[in-house]
Amino acid sequence: MATEVPVDRIATVRAFNRSYTKFLGALNGHLLSTPYSLTEARVLFELGQRDETEVAELRRVIGLDAGYLSRLLGRFEESGLVRRERSTSDARRQLIRLTNKGRDTFRVLDTKSAAQIRALLADLTDDEQRRLVDAMDMIRTRLTNAGAGPDVRLRTPEAGDYGWVIERNGALYAQEHGWDSSYEALVARIVAGFLDEHDPKREAAWIAELHGERAGAIFCVRKDDETAKLRLLHVEPSVRGAGVGTVLVDECVRFARAAGYRAMELWTVSVLAPARRIYQRAGFELVEEDTADRFGHRLTGQTWRLEL
Repeated sequence: MATEVPVDRIATVRAFNRSYTKFLGALNGHLLSTPYSLTEARVLFELGQRDETEVAELRRVIGLDAGYLSRLLGRFEESGLVRRERSTSDARRQLIRLTNKGRDTFRVLDTKSAAQIRALLADLTDDEQRRLVDAMDMIRTRLTNAGAGPDVRLRTPEAGDYGWVIERNGALYAQEHGWDSSYEALVARIVAGFLDEHDPKREAAWIAELHGERAGAIFCVRKDDETAKLRLLHVEPSVRGAGVGTVLVDECVRFARAAGYRAMELWTVSVLAPARRIYQRAGFELVEEDTADRFGHRLTGQTWRLEL
């Protein structure tokens, strides 16, 4: 079932589109003071990434109408930027490559584009740069995966992964919520306890990978014979919204059921709304709250429970 989208959110996205296309110069018909449109520049960029490209693959990557792409490539061919030829192994396949002139044109566009983005980022602090890049990467990832399930790979932790979990939890919560080092110390104790004492039949941990990069992690640990605990869910900012958290939680719950637990609990704090929504979708219900000084702040702790 599709989620209802408020009108103000639609207006916000449209405002972003207008401002960013203005920044790129796409409304002027020519990109970066060159003779090329945004679409033409995109085609040249894709061709510049490899020695030769199959036309059908180029059309798939860019998403252009076949007739429009053919006319555009015809203009490039007339200008001496590209050369088209039939594949020697399959005459039905048409290959295209940049000429030396085309390579020179691509390098000019690439250099100007990099300079434009460098100028944008140079006006921001290091923290602002990271936040902007993370937000853009999240948008790109989410739109790339729109209409399809996330291509998330789960695996058991390998050497170095446990240290990564501690480091990323400490860094992210300090950066995003201002938590002090007591939280990183707590994470270190949880991970150390898991490594020292865990029962592989009733406890497990997973590292999530998206596009070959570590994207998040989660732990399932024993509370008692009847109850498992979900611990240390984290998702990297660059992939939030791509479904990584949901995949991790679903796998953790599945494992707990298979291990014979009758219930699963987790502890979180009320300010972590995105994680809470994932827990609610998985069927967890809030059973207890308390407010206290934690991690350098006054926070409301929450215990959530799922009957398995």
